[in-house]
Amino acid sequence: HVQLVESGGGSVEAGGFLRLSCAASGYTYTAISMAWFRQAPGKEREGVACVYIGVESTYNTFYADSVQGRFTISQGDAKNTAHLQMDSLKPEDTAMYYCAAGPDPYTVIAGNLRADFPYWGQGTQVTVS
Repeated sequence: HVQLVESGGGSVEAGGFLRLSCAASGYTYTAISMAWFRQAPGKEREGVACVYIGVESTYNTFYADSVQGRFTISQGDAKNTAHLQMDSLKPEDTAMYYCAAGPDPYTVIAGNLRADFPYWGQGTQVTVS
């Protein structure tokens, strides 16, 4: 049974930073894609960033245009963990952030990260004022 646990959300002033973390327990696949999606009230879910860690040290990342240059996704020191460093936060970054994971490489269509991940966390709130 795979479980994703997110941490690191909170409230911050515009221009500030937060660091989200996601840990996947019970995950037994060799490769993993770990992603962050966000959804604000009244808005569609958006794929923010993703990292794919495959066999033979394959390492690929994706960023939505809206966060490129401000957010950084990285593999954690512990197996099957990932961090999302969010700098220069803006009020429009306010949303519930969800971690997602799966064994396949992520897919991007028309610049958007597909949400076809089998495992999802409960979400952590990020508020930028």
